[in-house]
Amino acid sequence: MLDVLTGFVTELRAAGLPVSMTEAIDAAEAVHHIPLEDRQALKYALAATLVKSSAHWKAFETAFEVYFAVRGPQHGGDGTDGLDEEAPGDLDRDDEATGEGAGLGRGRGGGGGEPLSAEELAEMLFRALKSANTAQVAALARQAVTRYAGMEPGRPVGGTYYLYRTLRNLDLDGLLQRLLEAARQEAGGELTPLEERLATDEFRSRLDRLRRELEDEIRRRLVADRGAEALARSLRKPLPEDVDFMHATREELTALRRAIHPLTRKLAVRLARKRRHGRKGALDFRSTVRHSLSTGGVPVDPKFRYPRPAKPEIFVVADISGSVASFARFTLHLVYAIASQFSKVRSFVFIDGIDEVTPFFEGVDDVAEALHRINTEADVVWVDGHSDYGHALSVFWERWGEEITPRTSVLLLGDARNNYHASQAWVLQEMRHRARHVYWLNPEPRAYWGTGDSILDEYGVHCDAVYECRNLRQLEQFVSELA
Repeated sequence: MLDVLTGFVTELRAAGLPVSMTEAIDAAEAVHHIPLEDRQALKYALAATLVKSSAHWKAFETAFEVYFAVRGPQHGGDGTDGLDEEAPGDLDRDDEATGEGAGLGRGRGGGGGEPLSAEELAEMLFRALKSANTAQVAALARQAVTRYAGMEPGRPVGGTYYLYRTLRNLDLDGLLQRLLEAARQEAGGELTPLEERLATDEFRSRLDRLRRELEDEIRRRLVADRGAEALARSLRKPLPEDVDFMHATREELTALRRAIHPLTRKLAVRLARKRRHGRKGALDFRSTVRHSLSTGGVPVDPKFRYPRPAKPEIFVVADISGSVASFARFTLHLVYAIASQFSKVRSFVFIDGIDEVTPFFEGVDDVAEALHRINTEADVVWVDGHSDYGHALSVFWERWGEEITPRTSVLLLGDARNNYHASQAWVLQEMRHRARHVYWLNPEPRAYWGTGDSILDEYGVHCDAVYECRNLRQLEQFVSELA
């Protein structure tokens, strides 16, 4: 058990979960106080000690299902397991009660060692789902995987492929219709709308259980074939904070949106604490002497001049074209969610034209609403809607350059791919002379900078720093340093 737990913790760390040595020891201690045969209790005991964020739950659950998959001879996947001892009598009694298919549970596959035919499997599965016989459903799920998945030892195919092949042959939609038709016949030919809805929900929940049984069985066989470590590595997906902005799928973008709300709260608290508990300043000699009078002139309690740093003023200038648009949206979302930590935040977006969108964020509780208005209302196209950093920056300097002060930090967001237009890098040089800081955030990998039509090298020499911000974790790190 200790070896399995050690491998499980190693996999969680490889997936990106922050699991410390102390937490691993707590998990090992928790295992002593729960029955190991209760997988649900084990799962939640380990989660209580190892998982700190709801965004990490899916990665934890995937690793748990691999490392703590149900094993044993009854799950060997030989095609006949479980049917001879897992309540076939229940099915027989149901058959006798209905007068249909009597004795099917004692037929082929019921103890004779022969696999069920496709027709027998479909009929037995229908009756097991109809009677909600969970033990029989689990046994038939193993039969279905044996017959339909076509799993081959050593073949590097993911479990999703095997699941698809099995579900395609089982035809769950057809099973649902058969179950509903059987429910209508038992009710005398027709169901009320409420009864129809309740029956549909109940049968769908039973089919969902069947699907989970199929997934579990496929996973068990893959673990037996490849080992837990290899399977976990193939199933591993990045955590929401490690998803690449520029290559995120729709599902990953949804996970990012869910992750950014708790992140902004945590970041705001961290920045406020950082400002409140800043390092001590120079010794305040007069105050120290004055307070030492109560101790006979001995300076027992030295007094210091605590610095009172002013909140920075932020100008965000963001490219919202093409694949960098997601990066710009998440950055704007994060900056405005912690806007209380800055004295002023102004936002500008561009493609080949540029427009100020600060008013879109004023008086708005949901930042997503303002971001939607940017996509539909911002005037950012000048000629053809292809990125032209040189023109956008020169127009920015002409319209708003004089409003940059020594308290202003300018954040430039984009990949600096200029479609071979003039760079107008002098604008950044002027910005740096006037502003407190000029930072460039690039969502591309560092190896891509300066390649093709990227002119980041020309812009980077005029910035205080250029950061790679490909994911939420890197963006969080930058913003925490900025304030």
